[in-house]
Amino acid sequence: MTETTDSTALAGFFRDHDVHSLAEDLRSSRTTSVELVEHSLAAIARLDPILNAFTAVDAEGALEAARRADDELARGHDRGVLHGIPVSIKDLIDVAGQVTTRGSTVHPGPAAADAECVRLLRRAGAVIVGKNVLHEFAFGATGDRSAHGASRNPWNPSRISGGSSGGSAVATAAGMVPLAVGTDTAGSVRLPAALCGVLGFKPAYGAIPARGVWPLAASLDHVGVFARTAAGAAAAYAAMSGRSPAPARAQRVAWLDPACLGPCDPAIVTALFQTLRDAGIALDGTVGLPFAPGEVFAALSVLQSSEAYADHTAEVAEHACDIDPEVLGRLLRGRDTPASEYVRAGRERDRLRTAVDDLLTRYDILAMPTAPTVATEIDQRAHEIDGHSVEVRSALLSLTCPWNLTGHPALSVPAGVVSDLPVGLHLVSPPGNEGMLFDLAERIEKL
Repeated sequence: MTETTDSTALAGFFRDHDVHSLAEDLRSSRTTSVELVEHSLAAIARLDPILNAFTAVDAEGALEAARRADDELARGHDRGVLHGIPVSIKDLIDVAGQVTTRGSTVHPGPAAADAECVRLLRRAGAVIVGKNVLHEFAFGATGDRSAHGASRNPWNPSRISGGSSGGSAVATAAGMVPLAVGTDTAGSVRLPAALCGVLGFKPAYGAIPARGVWPLAASLDHVGVFARTAAGAAAAYAAMSGRSPAPARAQRVAWLDPACLGPCDPAIVTALFQTLRDAGIALDGTVGLPFAPGEVFAALSVLQSSEAYADHTAEVAEHACDIDPEVLGRLLRGRDTPASEYVRAGRERDRLRTAVDDLLTRYDILAMPTAPTVATEIDQRAHEIDGHSVEVRSALLSLTCPWNLTGHPALSVPAGVVSDLPVGLHLVSPPGNEGMLFDLAERIEKL
């Protein structure tokens, strides 16, 4: 494997085509859904042996669905922007007739029905082409612990994709699909989006229904979406949530100092400040949270591991030897967590919600880095950030996990390059202000 890779060589058809331009092409007869699916299948065949984004590809089912979409559009039955658009699904989410592997050799048989989010995508006319690689049981931030192998970063395949929804990020970033669905429990959509250079959106808690999505930690789990543009993500969000974000412009944007959550590479902060200036987005001050670095992630870890063990008790009891040792260790920590520690973590969560609610009464949007470092090497577990020795997983999730605890909508938008790897700007709003998030993202996309 070469140290760096020409990212254009790892680019499929959809690298240069966003959802709305494809929708226009479909309606003007410049392309068909069948042609789009064929582009997707060709890109997967060429790129997936290198990047490992897919656990399964349903070529026959996708082409059949594409033919139906073309027939409907020809008859004037237009289901909306996603009609005829290829989409991939994280392999934690049920797709009828397909095995949901959860990134593990320990998995159930084929799903009897689509997850609700998949059903809603199909209702909007989207075409499901396949399922994406994930960190086992969605319990990891690196994307390199899976029964299917590591998903690899299109910018440099020796680097991590991030996780746990790494395959979905890779499929979108490499242009194998224009849109992908993932889940986010501590940053598992936004983090790989930032590391792979695409947009990742985690809606407010419960905004997209989770029925048919296998849980990791139910009070923290969110269904989210990857896209090349804010408009594409907004269209997928509207289809799965039934809510169309109202266009709005943020008047007050505050910078949330990442140092209150953990160390962050100063080069990333510098790059993001430059992007904000170039986009004409003014910051109205710098704010923090009333926690010592690492405290928020510690509370998240207690809640996440405890809830995860509760939902994987049978797997641990019956198949411990088949589970990746790192993932098993996290589950066992949940088993061994005292009830008193779980209660204290819940109180820290309440304290965080109060602090964030106070900030968001004074500001429309909080801005910060999505990740405190660029993508690390596959299998790397120790790292240094700004002179601090850190454990990779806890560092990667330090800036994203607060918003799973609070349930606020949060979006990562590509916003620069550091050391030849992409970095993301992380934007957080109160529920109902999602239109402001997408507006800021669109302003950055125009650069």
